[in-house]
Amino acid sequence: MNTSLRSVYLSIAAAFVLWFFVFAYPAGNYWIKLIFSASLLAVVGLISSRREMKALFAFKMRHLWVGIGSALLLYGIFWIGKGVANLLFSFATGQIASIYATKTQLDTLLIGLFLMFLMGPAEEIFWHGFVQRRLVERYGATAGVLGTVAVYALVHAVSLNLMLVLAAGVCGLFWGLLYQREQNLIPLIISHSLWDVLIFVLFPMT
Repeated sequence: MNTSLRSVYLSIAAAFVLWFFVFAYPAGNYWIKLIFSASLLAVVGLISSRREMKALFAFKMRHLWVGIGSALLLYGIFWIGKGVANLLFSFATGQIASIYATKTQLDTLLIGLFLMFLMGPAEEIFWHGFVQRRLVERYGATAGVLGTVAVYALVHAVSLNLMLVLAAGVCGLFWGLLYQREQNLIPLIISHSLWDVLIFVLFPMT
């Protein structure tokens, strides 16, 4: 196994540990733990991708519209998905509500700022700018994208919330395909950040 691929696997293992700390470790504020964990992974992604930084963050005006449009599209997908989930799973409403219960641990404005300016960028830098890009380089586009989606969904399994795991899988696939198309993190960061704020702060699906 080459050094770059080993670093990907070690980083994924670290993500599992950190997300266990966020969701399963009872002590501490959920948002503070999430800020710490996301920031740490983002630093790993930035250091590991330092040679590709210029290409990953090369801004074009179309990235703005792609980011905004894809965020709105994904929100629409989740709006439909919520209705389907409530029909299929009797526990869906309760599990969705439990996701929003964490909002009581921090001021709503601070949550919105955190999601917009830290969580969205941090996750895209790590999962697509680093993990997916390296897996695609090694295993090809299909295996690399699906592998990243699977891992991204599985790290959320420690929450014991099927709706959250499914949501992570849908988001991972959506943004994974978007990254393969754009080969740039700017539209993904815009999309992820805006979607986070839409679904968690402005128009929550409760």
